[in-house]
Order: sequence, then C-alpha cells, then structure tokens
Amino acid sequence: MLDSGWKTNIMDAKYLRTILWLQKKEVIFMFIRGFSIHWDEIQEDSYLRNIPALRGMNGFMFTHPVTFFSGENGTGKSTLLEAIAVAYGFNAEGGTRNYHFSTYDDVSDLQKAIRLVQGMRKRPSGYFFRAESFFNVATVTMTEYDDGTMPDYHAQSHGESFLHFMQRYGPEGIFIMDEPEAALSPQRQLTLLMTIHQMEQAGSQFIIATHSPILLGYPGAEILSFDDTGIHARTWEETESYRITKLFIENRDRLLQRMFESEDE
Repeated sequence: MLDSGWKTNIMDAKYLRTILWLQKKEVIFMFIRGFSIHWDEIQEDSYLRNIPALRGMNGFMFTHPVTFFSGENGTGKSTLLEAIAVAYGFNAEGGTRNYHFSTYDDVSDLQKAIRLVQGMRKRPSGYFFRAESFFNVATVTMTEYDDGTMPDYHAQSHGESFLHFMQRYGPEGIFIMDEPEAALSPQRQLTLLMTIHQMEQAGSQFIIATHSPILLGYPGAEILSFDDTGIHARTWEETESYRITKLFIENRDRLLQRMFESEDE
C-alpha cells in the first residue's frame, strides 16, 4: 500500500521542478547571462594580471537579474564592469549603445579579452552609467542626440538628471551602472531602488558596482564581493559596506575617539 504522504512528495517534487525551470528560464532570458575571460589575449605585463580579484577569474554566470559588485577601491569592480559594458556595445564613457564619443581613451585591454554569454532576448534599450563621466554624457545628449524632448540636464541636479535619463530608456532593458550613489542622496537612492524594482518586474537586468549599503540592500540581488583573495558571493550583512556603516552608526563616538587618538600619537 502506498504511503499516505506519496501525493505530498509528488507535489513537492513537481513544485521543485517548476521552481528550477523558472529559475533556468529567468537566466536564459537575461540579456547578459555571463562571460568568459581569455587571458591569452592580455599582455603578460598588463596591470590586469596584478589585480587579485580578477587574475584568478576565467568566467562567471549570472543567476539573478540584479547583480551588485562590491568591495574596496582598486579591487577591479569598475574595470570588469566597464569591460562588460563595452563588450556589449555601450560607449566606454557612458550612454546608450547609440552613443559614439570619446573625451579620453582610458579603456582597459580587458574589454578585448572578454566574451559575453548573451541570453535569448533581443537587445532592447539600455544604458551604461558612469558617475565620473555623466557630465560629458549629458552634454553630448543635449548637443548631438536631442530629439526635441530632452530636458536641460545641466539645469538639474546630478541626481535628478541621472534618474530622468535612466527612466527615459526603460522600462525593459540592460542597465550597467558604476557607483550611481555618487550622484544620489540617501533619499534618492531609495527612489532608485524603487525604480530598479519596477524595471526588474518589467524584464530589465541590472549590473551595478557600488559602495552603498542602501543599494546593496535590494532584496534577492546577487552580491559579488571583490577583495585580495578573489570574488565571492556575499549576503548583504556580510558586505564591508554594511558592516562598516553599522559599526559607525552604533559606535560613532567611541570609534571616532579611537581614530583621533591614534592620529595624535
């Protein structure tokens, strides 16, 4: 005689298969599923080989539509992000795939050695945001790409112009961002989280390099931490951005006192 729980076990198995199928479908239909790095195309004396987080990486597959790169300055986050963006067809200084301008040549050799694993969906709208060069993008947008509907981005704050620019190219697309928090107040970062959620629900994908504990708190996101030992998956609470911010908020007076005392010694 069959065990009374056999129906439950079958239903559990079907549920598990359904979840796995949906997860696989979600990955397949992302715009960028992953990438590989061909190190034989990078010169032996390249500085890229001296970046600990990158030199041991041969490739990676994304598992979620929202992925964050976190870690200290100089760990390779922006270098990898830029290479992914340029390999996908974005302008190196930012903008959409239709932007073709350059005010300086500072693209690493990594973009030539990286190969993207693209999903089944056609390339839609999208945008590569770099906080350090957004002024140049805004200027070019108004002088060369104005279709008559562009606002005066220079008359807006950095954060307002960035949010307007990003929302203009939604709701479905691939958005790659390098430290967007540099342009945004904490309140505006919450607005960006809401925008990311709405656009993810509409089918967008995000790859974001950030130091912001607010942005890293986006629920369900994949967080990759870059450090001297490599690249590691982390929870929000395990990131340095969260831990240091929490330490400062909870122990501000004592922490500052120790820092200033050691400075005077």
